[in-house]
Amino acid sequence: MAPLEVSTHDGDPARVATVLPGRGCTCDAPLLHSTRALLRDRGWTVRTVRWTTPPAPEELLDLAPGLLDAVQSRQHLVVAKSLSTRLLPLALQRDLPGTWLTPLLREPQVHRAAAAASAPTLLVGGSADPYWDAAAARGSGQRVLEVPGADHSLEVAGDLDASLRVLRTVLAAVGEFLDDLP
Repeated sequence: MAPLEVSTHDGDPARVATVLPGRGCTCDAPLLHSTRALLRDRGWTVRTVRWTTPPAPEELLDLAPGLLDAVQSRQHLVVAKSLSTRLLPLALQRDLPGTWLTPLLREPQVHRAAAAASAPTLLVGGSADPYWDAAAARGSGQRVLEVPGADHSLEVAGDLDASLRVLRTVLAAVGEFLDDLP
């Protein structure tokens, strides 16, 4: 099993967000760090998951029930990046809302879960990301933000100013999503 650590920043115990990293994007990278800051600024309790070595897909699925079922609150939001978006089917089973950053929609189980989700769901990807499936995202019936020119890191290669604009755009979309949660 991949070793992991869960740290918690206390906020409103009725609103808890579990933030899950990707394979190469840790929770301290700008995208997830800023998303966590947004959640904290909005008063959420934020659970941050870190692993020293990213788990294999099977390991992630073994770890997930313990991570998701550990939260007993009125609102439990999942924020997942890339590798961790493989948990979308488990979130669907638990009717958990989610912000799925660069979801692996080309994987059939992730694609099916995105299309079947009844809980509020935000799918965020970049048009320059080879793992992003724009047609699957739009066809899911979920809220979608596709960022022109953004890669799998939700950055624009070689253009810091454009990458910062992408980060602001993504955070604005996440903020609107949070505003619309019941």
